[in-house]
Amino acid sequence: MPTPPARPTLLSRFLTIVERGGNALPHPATLFAAMAFLVVLVSAAAAQLNLSAVHPGTGQVVEPVSLLSISGLHRMMRELVTNFTGFAPLGTVLVAMLGIAVAEGSGLIGASLKLVVLSAPPRALTLAVVFAGVMSNTGGEVGYVLLIPLAAIMFHAVGRHPVAGLAAAFAGVSGGYSANLLLGTVDPLLAGLSEEAARIIDSAYRVNASANYYFLFTSTFLIAALGTVVTERVVEPRLGRYEGGTEFDTAQTTTLTVAERRGLKWAGAAALVLTALILWGTVPEGGFLRDPQTGDLLRSPFMTGIVAVIFVTGAVLGLAFGLGAGTIRSDGDVVKAMGKAMETLGVYLVLVFFAAQFVAFFNWTNLGLIFAIHGAEVLRTAGLGTIPLIVAFVLVSATINLFMGSASAKWAIMAPVFVPMLMLLGYTPEFTQAAYRIGDSTTNLISPMMSYFALIIAFMQRYRPDTGIGTLVATMLPYSVAFLVGWTVLLVIWILLGLPVGPGAPLYLDDRVVM
Repeated sequence: MPTPPARPTLLSRFLTIVERGGNALPHPATLFAAMAFLVVLVSAAAAQLNLSAVHPGTGQVVEPVSLLSISGLHRMMRELVTNFTGFAPLGTVLVAMLGIAVAEGSGLIGASLKLVVLSAPPRALTLAVVFAGVMSNTGGEVGYVLLIPLAAIMFHAVGRHPVAGLAAAFAGVSGGYSANLLLGTVDPLLAGLSEEAARIIDSAYRVNASANYYFLFTSTFLIAALGTVVTERVVEPRLGRYEGGTEFDTAQTTTLTVAERRGLKWAGAAALVLTALILWGTVPEGGFLRDPQTGDLLRSPFMTGIVAVIFVTGAVLGLAFGLGAGTIRSDGDVVKAMGKAMETLGVYLVLVFFAAQFVAFFNWTNLGLIFAIHGAEVLRTAGLGTIPLIVAFVLVSATINLFMGSASAKWAIMAPVFVPMLMLLGYTPEFTQAAYRIGDSTTNLISPMMSYFALIIAFMQRYRPDTGIGTLVATMLPYSVAFLVGWTVLLVIWILLGLPVGPGAPLYLDDRVVM
């Protein structure tokens, strides 16, 4: 008599619901287009219902503006192009990506990741893998396609379970997506969206790309430590001894070539020169990268032009590596690397076009401000303190992330509501953004909607052919829970100490110094 199939567990049933729900969602670009159209309809309904709110700062009555009108139609037609070209995240991401593209195309980022992993003593291999995963996010998505399979090979080469190495790398790359010691392309992207949302309340508000740097710098060490503990105490013991017979030619993936070593030396020399120039321009009181009128560093060309710094750093270091390693032989190779990066942004440009229309329409209608005022009043009367309120917001972000993988797409939807709402309660957009990034990162590991989820399953199947969604989720769930709890606790400690989340980015608007 055949054995009846095992009854699905509660977790399995939950993940099935998540997968079906996520698959039922349209493409993010289509979703933004539909939401822009919905805003037009809602604005007309709100105007008919005379929905309004009293601005707590000015005392003025804020009324909805209907876009379902002749004047609304004319405005949408006139500003369709400028909504797109003037969208804050667009230019910053494109410029930053051009510099990072040179570093990635030359092989600098890949060689640097190998150096980090290979330089670690055997006892520190797990820590090195998780740390390298976190740091790989500076170069966009390179960690997914390079570090994760490399980590599996490294663990296999030293007699450890390769899936444990894969899981440790995936935890750092995806679960620690927002932590880093350096600024990457996602920082100006989210800052631009936060700035757009903050200007619903304050039209002159500026959010710097380094707005969360202090918090994310510290988070890097937390994520690396938690990822190491979970790998060695939970995941690897559960996997047991690896008995698979998969063999790999590890000569090219587990050693640095002579050319790569030479390229890294050249890049290191270039990094020393760039560091010296930056210190020369920022440390002295009259440094050339400080504000020429006030000598201030916070509102200096260096801080406000951090995207240019990312571009120059990536381009110069990538060029130095490429010339040293022989991967760049002409200016055409540099342009080719930049062009390849731009090719990968085609879908992003389509997404941004529709996201820009949605954000613009939403701002024109005053709906964001009205909802924020009423939402803030509800929260105020609810009597939630800072910590319960922010923890609840982190959990909301983490839950939404299960259904929608793109960090920018989610924040483009959430920022116009939550940033103004929390501003009216006295919290800075930078603080709100930092809390969002915790939720956005920690559930990447267990979300089938994450764009690289299928690729990780394919990597895992090389060692466990029966791997499916449930296998990967069961492996990564301990990381997700540990990161969510640990990172939220760090944020609570940050609140209790009253520390700024970044340069010129305190927790509360009352503490903000405007230059």
